[in-house]
Amino acid sequence: MTRSEFMAAIKQIANERGITAEEIVETLERAMLAAYTKDYPAQASENSEVVVHIDEESGEVVLMQGSTNVTPPGFGRIAAQTAKQVILQGVREAEKQAVVTEFQGKLGEVVPGMLQRFERGSWLVDLGRTVAIMPREEQVYNEEYRNNQRQKFYIKEINPELPRNNITVSRSDSKLVEGLFELEIPELQSKAVVIKALSREPGSRSKIAVASTQHGVDPVGSMVGQRGVRVQTVTDELQGEKMDIILWSSDTEEFIKNALSPAQIVKVTIDEKNKTAKVEVEEEELSLAIGKEGQNVRLASKLTGYRIDIVSSTGQVFSQEVKAKKESEESVGEPTAPIVETTEEKESLTETSIDSDPKTKETTE
Repeated sequence: MTRSEFMAAIKQIANERGITAEEIVETLERAMLAAYTKDYPAQASENSEVVVHIDEESGEVVLMQGSTNVTPPGFGRIAAQTAKQVILQGVREAEKQAVVTEFQGKLGEVVPGMLQRFERGSWLVDLGRTVAIMPREEQVYNEEYRNNQRQKFYIKEINPELPRNNITVSRSDSKLVEGLFELEIPELQSKAVVIKALSREPGSRSKIAVASTQHGVDPVGSMVGQRGVRVQTVTDELQGEKMDIILWSSDTEEFIKNALSPAQIVKVTIDEKNKTAKVEVEEEELSLAIGKEGQNVRLASKLTGYRIDIVSSTGQVFSQEVKAKKESEESVGEPTAPIVETTEEKESLTETSIDSDPKTKETTE
C-alpha cells in the first residue's frame, strides 16, 4: 500500500467518524501494542519500553525496544486479528468523545432533531451526529409524537459515562420556550430585549416577563412581532401552547399587576417577609385574575416569586394556600376548579382575553 493509499484510508475513516486522522493512528498504535503484550508477554515485560511505529507510506507496523527492532515475524497478520476489537473500540471511544465535546458546547441550547423511535417510555432523538434520549419526564403530556417527526429540543444534560444515548433532551423544560424565542427574535439575540422571568405549564400556557435594555425598543412588541407572527411561530412549534408576554418591572407591585394580566387590578398589598401578595380586583375581574382552573394566578405566582391571594370587592377570596390544601385531599389526576371562598356558590370560572390591554399579549383565546 502506498503512502497516499494508506493515508487516504485513514482520512476516509476519520471523515466518516468525525474524528482526526492522528486519533486513528494513535488508536492503531495502542491496539498493536496491546496485541504484542498479549501474545509476547515475556518480551513485553522486559525493562525497555516497547514503542510502536506505523509506517505512513506502507502501513507496516514496527515495534522498537530501545534501539532494537523486536517485531516478531508475521506480527502484522497476527496483530490484525488480535487488535481488531481493540481498534474498533478505540475508534468508537474517539468518536464518542468527539460527539460529547461538540454537544458540550451546545448544552443549554435548542437544536433541531428527529424522533427516531419509542423505546421503554422514552423517545430516541436523532440529532445528526448522535442519538439523544428524551425520557418520559421530559415529554409534554398532550403533545403528539410520531416516528420521523421533526421538532426542536432543549439539550438538558450530557453524561459522558453512559455507553450510549448520553445526551438528554427535553420538550417540557421552560428553557425550551426561552430558546425558541431566541431563535426567532433578533432583539433577544442582540440583548436589546431580555427575558427576565418565565413560568410554564408545558403543553398549556407560559408567561414570559420581558424588559428592554435600549431606549425606544418595545420589549413586548418585539416578542410578539407584527400581527403576532413571531410569537405564533413559537406557539406552532409547541403544538398550540399559549404564550402570555408581559412587561417586567423592578417595582414589585407593578410586576404583580402585569403578571395577572389581562385582569385589571385595584390594589396590591405586599408582605415581603412572607413573600405573599394580597391582590384586590373588582367582582367582574375575579375570573380573569384567577384564570381557568386557577392557571393565571398560579403562573403569575411562579413568575413573580410571590404567593398571590385574590380578593374581590365583595369579599370573595381565592387563596393558593387553601386551594393547595383542598386539592391534596382530592383524588389524584382529576382536574379541579379554582376554589373561591364565599357564602354563595360560585359558578365555574372561564378565561377571557382582553386584547386591548397593553401589558400583555396572548396568542390564542
